[in-house]
Amino acid sequence: MRAQLALSESEDGEDDPDVVVVYDAKFDEYGLPVRDGGTSMTVIGYCPWCGGRLPASRRDAWFDAMEGLGLDPWEDEIPEEFHGDGWWAGDLVEEAVNREHLTPEKVISPV
Repeated sequence: MRAQLALSESEDGEDDPDVVVVYDAKFDEYGLPVRDGGTSMTVIGYCPWCGGRLPASRRDAWFDAMEGLGLDPWEDEIPEEFHGDGWWAGDLVEEAVNREHLTPEKVISPV
């Protein structure tokens, strides 16, 4: 058996016992799935296999962006680009040289 990484909630990795790490693109977070029938996960800061540092969460920045747009995330309709990584992914070209973490393809290495 080989451990797998679910790259988004749409891949239904939360219910697959072989998926041991999930990725939330909206917040740029990796986590261990909570197997209670929901989509909860425990956010992790380091790769469980190699110990490398994972990217810092963008959760606070997402909520700051919602506030800056005058939106209440629980009450208002959220723009489509804020449902995934579209709101921050354009920054990656600029950040790529300076990021001090593993890229997703290096987090899980084939067995």
